[in-house]
Amino acid sequence: MQMADLGDIRLHYRLDGPEDGAPLVFSNALGSDFRIWDKVVARLPGSLRILRYDTRGHGLSDAPEGPYSMGSLVRDLERLMEHVDMRDAVVVGLSLGGMIAQGLAAKRLDLVRALVLSNTACKIGTRDIWADRIATVTEGGTAALAEGTLQRWFSPPFHDTPEITGWRHMLERSDRTGYVGCCHAIAGTDFMTPTSGLRLAAMGIAGSADGSTPPDLVRETTELIPGARFELIRGAGHLPCIETPDAYAALLTDFLTAQGHAG
Repeated sequence: MQMADLGDIRLHYRLDGPEDGAPLVFSNALGSDFRIWDKVVARLPGSLRILRYDTRGHGLSDAPEGPYSMGSLVRDLERLMEHVDMRDAVVVGLSLGGMIAQGLAAKRLDLVRALVLSNTACKIGTRDIWADRIATVTEGGTAALAEGTLQRWFSPPFHDTPEITGWRHMLERSDRTGYVGCCHAIAGTDFMTPTSGLRLAAMGIAGSADGSTPPDLVRETTELIPGARFELIRGAGHLPCIETPDAYAALLTDFLTAQGHAG
């Protein structure tokens, strides 16, 4: 277990691959931890140096009192990459993680070589939607919204697999303070202007059965970056890294190879 003490926050992280490998960073969705990437990492080239971490308020990272700002979440990743001496990385962000990735790229292009914006957008939902979710979790914890969230996360066939139970437990056991803190960060974020100013290689990934960030929303954000490519994984929900890891890893490997970043 690796913990980075960044002064005001301690973040749980993991490094895989050779120390001199091409750097690749993963940032997670709201209500999840870095285990969502396990299947994808196992299918990627072994030459990569891979950083995964639990977002503030999630997994084994600290969950300080909120609300959190998106700036603080971006700064957490910025400082973690500096802590492990990683720069010029391809950053893959899913949902909330995709917002963090956009913010990091706008702030620190020395850290970000290319972006993969997965099942995300420059703005997700409305303040009213997030206010309702904050109220629900504050009252009843994340278990109170688990059923609806899992319906958006995964396509119907996946709900018939034994694996769904583990992901339900991950969500239901998420820290209430951390989840609500990150909801505040998402509610207050609109990256339309900074993302449209980015000039770097980028790929958007969407799932055709995603009930949280539908394909058109992901496509609209991807197209803010000139030259970015857009890929749709058919039959996948909001977490294609779990549901369709073969397709996801193939897209990611192809993108990394195109950037000369696969080793």
